[in-house]
Amino acid sequence: MRARIFRPARTAMQSGTARTRDWVLEFSPAEARRIDPLMGWTSSGDMDSQVRLRFESRAAAEAYAKARDIDYIVIEPRKRPVNIRPAGYAENFSPNRRQGWTH
Repeated sequence: MRARIFRPARTAMQSGTARTRDWVLEFSPAEARRIDPLMGWTSSGDMDSQVRLRFESRAAAEAYAKARDIDYIVIEPRKRPVNIRPAGYAENFSPNRRQGWTH
């Protein structure tokens, strides 16, 4: 049984950082998914692939995996560059705007 420990990235539909501070332990699939011939649903007999555990720190996730003899791999998060804009959306409506309206 192999697992990966990672810090999830924010989704494309998010502007905030909710649910990105915790570390996640997720099991890799043990068998391939198959399509049910009658209904067309995708199914699998692997129950561990449905388990997704959240931890407050990387050390806690690693300790959990070591205590239960789970083979794991840690995926380090990539740092996002800081996006500091000189002016935000409110600058469009500033009374001392330097450029004229284009629309």
